Amino acid sequence: MRASRLVTLLLLLQNRGRMTARELAEELEVSVRTVYRDVEALGGAGIPLYGEAGHAGGYRLVDGYRTRLTGLTADEAQAAFLAALPGTAAELGLGEALATAQLKLRAALPAELREHAGRIQERFLLDAPSWYDDVDRTPHLAAVAAAVWELREVVLRYRRWRAPEEIERRVQPYGLVLKAGRWYLVAGGPSGIRTYRVDQIVELHCLDEEFTLPEGFGLAAHWNRYLADFRARLHTGEALVRLTPEGARRLGVTPAGDGWTETRVPIESIDHAHGEFLRLGGDVEVMAPAELRDRIAATVRTLATRYAG
Repeated sequence: MRASRLVTLLLLLQNRGRMTARELAEELEVSVRTVYRDVEALGGAGIPLYGEAGHAGGYRLVDGYRTRLTGLTADEAQAAFLAALPGTAAELGLGEALATAQLKLRAALPAELREHAGRIQERFLLDAPSWYDDVDRTPHLAAVAAAVWELREVVLRYRRWRAPEEIERRVQPYGLVLKAGRWYLVAGGPSGIRTYRVDQIVELHCLDEEFTLPEGFGLAAHWNRYLADFRARLHTGEALVRLTPEGARRLGVTPAGDGWTETRVPIESIDHAHGEFLRLGGDVEVMAPAELRDRIAATVRTLATRYAG
């Protein structure tokens, strides 16, 4: 346990530069006294680090010192290569950088870990976009990513589903999220924090004005709250339906037997449910609400008339 903590402490100093004992204690979830002992142990092992007193002091490594990543376990090496997504990096304009980083990481690993890492790349592939997704629909992704990284404001022209269909917004890009093969921009503006689909950005101009992230903002925490709110708003009603065994299977409902199964299912809206239930064809009968049943019946009559000849 302590050996793992010492490696983590060393990598923290290597990646972040000067850190105080209290900052290290918070990162490592130990006491400040434990940090003092760990620093002393690293110094005794020949690691060239030193401490500076005063308000702006802290611990740091001698300039130029880098440790090799020989502390990685087999599982950690596999996870590092599994988490590196070449397609995603290429979309962000980092494909070449990722390839170079993987080469450096592979060179730093012992022979047995290089074998594990290579096996991961040979046997696992993540293809995030769906079958019918157009992979070339995010021409502004690299520019958005650059603005996010540099904390620069942007003016974007955005296409949305309600009128007016195109709007212009000046926003502060806080972060990017890849969800189910689609990129989303989380950005602040006059009306608060909003989420924009990057493939719906028609035009984008990066400005010279810089901004700072709001105090306490965390992209992961914000996205989790956004998803929770989205799910709460998604299903605001329910429908009473009868399903064949095949219809129950397609809706993920446990069938009551070999015949029809009557159940209640959540629905987002009458319009959305109308299209979703039509996909099931004869494997579903909507009993309620009456408005939804009447809508589906009218559609079926129209289709029957159209195809009667």
